[in-house]
Amino acid sequence: MMAGMGMRKISVRTAAREQMVDITRQVQQAVQDGGGADGVVTVFCPHTTAAVTINENADPDVQRDVLAYLGRLIPREAGFRHAEGNSDSHIKTVLTGPSVQVIVEGGTLMLGTWQGIYLCEFDGPRNREVWIYT
Repeated sequence: MMAGMGMRKISVRTAAREQMVDITRQVQQAVQDGGGADGVVTVFCPHTTAAVTINENADPDVQRDVLAYLGRLIPREAGFRHAEGNSDSHIKTVLTGPSVQVIVEGGTLMLGTWQGIYLCEFDGPRNREVWIYT
């Protein structure tokens, strides 16, 4: 098991209303800083208009395709009632999810060859927090 790392927080500044930011290195660094060995790390986004996911990190067109398709599936202007005008962001967050878990072995995230961990911004640009816990 990982030696009591506890919770760490990282800050992520997004630059667009919708964006997928690769945070894999920051998560790996947090695991290493915590003395992580073997176990599971949880990566959690405490926001209602941003999410966390694992997806391909080799071709940036994948992130563009994901955001474009979500935009077609849930358009910003779809007659939503929420007064802030960001209901599409809330719905995209529901579909994507607030957290992921990754196995850690020997202090290393056990991700697949093409996998990365992403903060999904749906209502930016903003300063976001991501919480990392083992």
